[in-house]
Amino acid sequence: MTQLLINQSVAILCDGNNIERSIHDIAKNTSAMINFDKLIPKLLGNRGLNRLIYFREGKNISDKLAERLHNQYYGSVIPCHKSADIPLSIKATQLASKVDSIIIMSGDSDYVELVRHLKSEGVRVEIAAVKETTARILINEVDHFHPITKDDWFVFKAPKGRKK
Repeated sequence: MTQLLINQSVAILCDGNNIERSIHDIAKNTSAMINFDKLIPKLLGNRGLNRLIYFREGKNISDKLAERLHNQYYGSVIPCHKSADIPLSIKATQLASKVDSIIIMSGDSDYVELVRHLKSEGVRVEIAAVKETTARILINEVDHFHPITKDDWFVFKAPKGRKK
């Protein structure tokens, strides 16, 4: 059987605070982080990545994360004044006519109306989130749900300090 090439353009929009909080709750460890090198290919399958944008509330955005997302995926990190909900929703609406699918990385029910709007515009909408912390109404609205599991994150271990 030959492999079918799906010529589809995908934008991945990540609500960083929501995903981080979900992973920390399930892993029971605040050093747990998404392994983008594993997760992004899994989410895309045979489709092409158009954009990867990581929305993050707060001032403590890791420069290393921003640099890595840019270097690996031409991605960007967008700092948000408060919640990522509004900036992510605006960007998704702007991208709706430019992509075939949008994957929202969040389990927040605040995105239900956005999902409905995007689908009405003809965009395939998918959610990638930790199932245990994802709103059931959100899962029911999307075209596809990608569960983020412990295989998709790692626990960051800080380098040990030097002994004097």
